Amino acid sequence: MKIWFNRWFTTVLHFIEMIRENPDRRKVKIYGTHPNKDALYLQYCDFSYVEPDISGTEYIAYCLEFCKVHGIHIFVPHKENVLIAKHLDDFEAIGVKVLVSNDVHLMETLENKSAAYRMFSNNCLNGTKNFTIPEYYVVNNLEEFKKSYLMLREQGHMVCFKPVIGEGAKGFRVIKDEIETIDQLFNWSSGYRISYRNACEILSQQEYFPDLMVMEYLDGVEYSIDCLASSEQLFAAIPRMKGEGRVRELVESHELIQIAQQFYQQYKLPYVFNIQVKYKNNIPKLLEINPRMSGGMHISCLSGINIPYLAIKILLGEKIEYPKPQFGIRASYIEKELILKNGVRHHKKTI
Repeated sequence: MKIWFNRWFTTVLHFIEMIRENPDRRKVKIYGTHPNKDALYLQYCDFSYVEPDISGTEYIAYCLEFCKVHGIHIFVPHKENVLIAKHLDDFEAIGVKVLVSNDVHLMETLENKSAAYRMFSNNCLNGTKNFTIPEYYVVNNLEEFKKSYLMLREQGHMVCFKPVIGEGAKGFRVIKDEIETIDQLFNWSSGYRISYRNACEILSQQEYFPDLMVMEYLDGVEYSIDCLASSEQLFAAIPRMKGEGRVRELVESHELIQIAQQFYQQYKLPYVFNIQVKYKNNIPKLLEINPRMSGGMHISCLSGINIPYLAIKILLGEKIEYPKPQFGIRASYIEKELILKNGVRHHKKTI
């Protein structure tokens, strides 16, 4: 069975290894592509190629061609996964199964944080909102930014902002002007901190800028909930607490598991998805939901559940047993040197 991972983040190498070491002893060949020939996960693939740095319909054509040329059976996309969801029939026509939901509207909504928040705000069960979200405003010019900042400050919130469309912590900033002590100046990392004045100076460079979400900053514990599901059943929801530094802990939180169950009951998102939650005043508030494998999902797999491989079995229509995760596991990680091997090839276009 030939499985292709297109442009992903580095930690996908853990998912590749888990699929390769599957309990069914199923033989797989892993194909990987990335515009950077030194992308580390390519070193873990059986066949690695440099993909062109293109997007849109041109990229769809490239994906279809790659699948045809290499006889791919399963495609696990990250780059352009929403656009790929719109073309599932094209991949099905050439015999390729794609690990992505066919609910294009939901995929598009979750990709846009503003649209996702509107959806969660309108989602009610028996008149009660299922999900709690942070206070927020969407802005695209300096005056709106200033107005939103002041309104949130008047409500007593520390303020942060991030792009409406983006991944991970890209563009995320916490507005904080003061440094209280010499110890903080010399020993604390500035992280994502920015002063209000500096933010205004940067945003004033353009009359209009891409949409930003200006939000209340949540100062509590952050959790990432990795979920495995079919179109009929949620098989697992594993809350992963982000502790100090790089420490992560798998926590059996019924409150967080219920959030995952409520989301699944409403939207039936299949295969793998990830829910990010952060607490404030003991209230869990949704940050975002990713309809894909998360960058830290390999930590959740320490629970004993091989999520990447089970997702592929679900995609193939194979039955899986209801897995029981082990909680209470604390873990961390370290860097490891890797000597880069040659053999990453350029994929030649034939269309």
